[in-house]
Amino acid sequence: MTATRSMIEHHTYENGLVLVAEAMPNVRSAAFTMLLPAGAAYERAPARAGFGGAATMTAEWISRGAGSRDSRALLTALDNLGANHAESAQTLHTSLAVATLGKNLVPALEIFADMILRPHLDDDEVEPIRGLCLQNLRSLEDDPGSKVIYELRRRHFPDPWGRSSAGTPEGVAALQPDHLRSFLNETYRPNGAILGVAGAIDWPALKDAVGELFAAWPERPAPPIEEHPAGPNRDHIHRDTQQTQIALAYPASTVASPDYYDCRAVAAILGGYSSARLFTEVREKRGLCYSVYAAYEGQLDRAALFCHAGSTPERAQETLDVMLGEIARLGRDGVEPDELETMRAGLKSSLIMAQESSMSRSAALASDWFHLGRVRGLAEISAAFDALAVDAVGDYAARLGRELAPTILTLGPAPLRQPPE
Repeated sequence: MTATRSMIEHHTYENGLVLVAEAMPNVRSAAFTMLLPAGAAYERAPARAGFGGAATMTAEWISRGAGSRDSRALLTALDNLGANHAESAQTLHTSLAVATLGKNLVPALEIFADMILRPHLDDDEVEPIRGLCLQNLRSLEDDPGSKVIYELRRRHFPDPWGRSSAGTPEGVAALQPDHLRSFLNETYRPNGAILGVAGAIDWPALKDAVGELFAAWPERPAPPIEEHPAGPNRDHIHRDTQQTQIALAYPASTVASPDYYDCRAVAAILGGYSSARLFTEVREKRGLCYSVYAAYEGQLDRAALFCHAGSTPERAQETLDVMLGEIARLGRDGVEPDELETMRAGLKSSLIMAQESSMSRSAALASDWFHLGRVRGLAEISAAFDALAVDAVGDYAARLGRELAPTILTLGPAPLRQPPE
């Protein structure tokens, strides 16, 4: 399926809510993704007790009864619509997402309008939610690979932009119902919220229905945010584990940057597929670890390229040295034409497959609007990948390897020798 720009519609309501929608011919499903400006970054500063983990707990709380339905009736109603749904908090947003048949889209939106505007917020539900969140934090401690990335983000991005939505055991244990209500009242607001809808839709009917459902949602001022420096840029977390986790973060271009696609190309060439540089050199040639990868993360005003590997303590130093060496070599020697073609084919294939899913497309609509204030069509993104040139991607890699000092974090039984900052 090829999406055309004429199929993408958008509307901003009086209270500031943005609706972005795309009709997808030949599909019977429809999906929506609502991004609320209610992520962990908007929690109270850590020095003020009781708010670490508030975004995640609140996202779970609103699903436990809303409008005329208690918790069980709400979930049963969604099941009766055949709706696959997820409510989760990230650093910047709380995301509410649903995929269902096109004919059931508006009834599903009605349920989520109740969750946002008329949640029950019963105090008795907080303890079970707290237990789930604490269990998630305990499982994170048992997953050193995920743990090191969470901690790397916190050291790389300025606070609060590097916070984990999982919170901390101390924060989650301290949260009380009134803390969660305060968080909801401060952050769940239409101005700054984006609703992306894709699939079998009728645009005029959808626009009217969303307007009716969310007309009573009052606009609120954005909560203030105090930014604090990140760091340290070189660090080690002691754990008596059988593997040493190695994580790197380089400053990268945002989605709106002119060299964004060059950045994505470098990330893929380094570690985005099975013949990528890091995978080939670290895993295949030297057998230093089983898994090594590079990935991109973009926020509105900042972004990062993350690299990760897990190795035995005996070979961890060599693993780190080879990873840094490969990044430097890419910048020094440049990109090979066949590497660029492999990267281009992989990213375009992933893009086309994502376009065939109404859920993936609804998320992309909301994300594009947040980052760009508009939506990119498939043709635009494909053309940008086609326009990538060996020299331009190589120049970006050279800046990465030569000019940008990474944040480096290791987790394991012993610290490693790290390059100076």
